[in-house]
Amino acid sequence: MYRIAMMVFRLFLKAPFYFFQIWRCGKKKGITLEEAYACVRKVTIAANRAGKVKIESFGLENIPKESGFIFYPNHQGLYDVLAFLESCPVPFAFVIKKEARNVILLKQVVDALGSISIDREDIRQSMSVIQQVAAEVKKGKNFLIFAEGTRSREGNRLLDFKGGSFKSAVKSQCPIVPCALIDSFKPFDEKSIQPVTVKIIYLPPIYYEEYKGKKTVEIAAEVKARIEKAMQTMQWEE
Repeated sequence: MYRIAMMVFRLFLKAPFYFFQIWRCGKKKGITLEEAYACVRKVTIAANRAGKVKIESFGLENIPKESGFIFYPNHQGLYDVLAFLESCPVPFAFVIKKEARNVILLKQVVDALGSISIDREDIRQSMSVIQQVAAEVKKGKNFLIFAEGTRSREGNRLLDFKGGSFKSAVKSQCPIVPCALIDSFKPFDEKSIQPVTVKIIYLPPIYYEEYKGKKTVEIAAEVKARIEKAMQTMQWEE
């Protein structure tokens, strides 16, 4: 959390203004998702600069040109979503666990982007979230879902991807975009304020025709395998 403190300190004079802008995006009617996303992204970039975090993006050309898809990245740490908010040129919402829903600033970002909180202990609510995400994706909204369900806490090693995380994709028959995060655990999960670089790789999308008929656990295993291969390739090239 040392880096978060540094971000706040270095943006001390601008922080209230940034907070108000994001809060306003979540409360004021008439603000489009594109406008809200641009606001959140601007604040994220400023926070990353203040926190000495550099984002290196690869494969941006793999992001589908037509909206209505779901990003499925590995989940390394508290910082993960910020890597996407700076690097991704198209708006998206995300699914967040209920426990983090009311964290200051994160709550405002959730409201601004129309993101959804999920209670993993409540099966009925979880199913409702799956249906809601599928319905919104069908209408052309993009989402980000962490298929591991929780932070790996193992650096660049992945946990198993949960099949249930892919039910929204199957129901909406949308493109699945695997994404590999590398060193995303370092900004917030390590006790350091030294400059750090986070890499994010957008992999080619998996379209419905490719995963149609497969069980969600099979889809989960395939997405995990593609992310692991991309991470290994990146590390070999270094």
